[in-house]
Amino acid sequence: MNTYPIFRADHVGSFLRPQFLLDARAQFANQQINIEQLREIENKAIIDIVKFQEQVGIRSITDGEFRRTYFHLDFLQQLGGVTTDAPATVIDNNGKEKLLPPNIRVTGKVKHVKDIQLADFKYLNSQITPSSVAKVTIPSPTMLHFRGGRNGIDKQAYPVLEPDFYNDVAQAYAQELIALHQAGCRHVQMDDTNLAYLCDEKMREAARKRGDDPNLLPFKYAEFINKVVNLKPKDLVLTIHLCRGNFKSTFAASGHYGPVAEALLSEMNLDGYFLEYDDDRSGGFEPLKYLPKGKIAILGLISSKFPQLENQNDIKRRIDQAAKYASIDQLALSPQCGFSSTVHGNNVTLSDQKAKLQLTVEIAQSVWGSTEIH
Repeated sequence: MNTYPIFRADHVGSFLRPQFLLDARAQFANQQINIEQLREIENKAIIDIVKFQEQVGIRSITDGEFRRTYFHLDFLQQLGGVTTDAPATVIDNNGKEKLLPPNIRVTGKVKHVKDIQLADFKYLNSQITPSSVAKVTIPSPTMLHFRGGRNGIDKQAYPVLEPDFYNDVAQAYAQELIALHQAGCRHVQMDDTNLAYLCDEKMREAARKRGDDPNLLPFKYAEFINKVVNLKPKDLVLTIHLCRGNFKSTFAASGHYGPVAEALLSEMNLDGYFLEYDDDRSGGFEPLKYLPKGKIAILGLISSKFPQLENQNDIKRRIDQAAKYASIDQLALSPQCGFSSTVHGNNVTLSDQKAKLQLTVEIAQSVWGSTEIH
């Protein structure tokens, strides 16, 4: 059996929460059940979502992020020296609810004070069949810098950022990765909005106002990510997912990958890149020319935001277009993002979610003849 943990038919990680899990989280918030009772209910939901993934032919298995409220905050706030605010929402001019970015602040020396995902991984790994691989998703370390820039990082803890801040964060992440690896984990995916935001001129201007150069920042983040790569176990596959926002089917940014492509694909020493390519916001495939040999680009050509099911032939044509810039052997397919990056979920149904994943598997088998990457 092939054990390479990236597959031709892959996915980003989060799934729609079942109603009984949402009810249990509300009961926990109202102190009607305790954390142990909540965890038992989460366990039941995770057993179901593991079976669901395997039944539709997905072999890169996550726990659906069912123990989280937000894809990033639940992890980051468990690092020593990190404080996060509670998110808020607003109604935009189109009447859609949008998530206001929560403040993520470094208030002291960043440390790995406990294993964050270890127990969750062990439970997930105990539920999968031998033909599947358990994947852990965590937020990218760049989340600790981009939103606040220099002003979001305590100046007493870090009078200057180089090298201590970046080294401390990398060391904290490495300790988490080592603990997961020792428990049998072989694929960790880092979710990163910031590199995608740096493709959007509005976000680039906001970075300038914070004192950062948006042309240099992608290369700085490549160095940052590589510090983590250099400390991780050698046979732990580390990938990154670029996201332009995914709250209740809304998005926060637009723009082609050109401004970050070289730093992302040529400079970051990662094993794979989950790239959003579900609509015109992402631009064309030309940036894939920077993809080095031996690395995988997982094309997010299937939308997790909307219920309409893509046409199989249209997706195959887009894969062919991408193969003009990177070898077909270096490509794979997935939905462009998770179905529920926050507990609220996107505006799709469980049936939509199933159909999207089944389509992903069917296309992968048709294009590559297998969902495995050898």
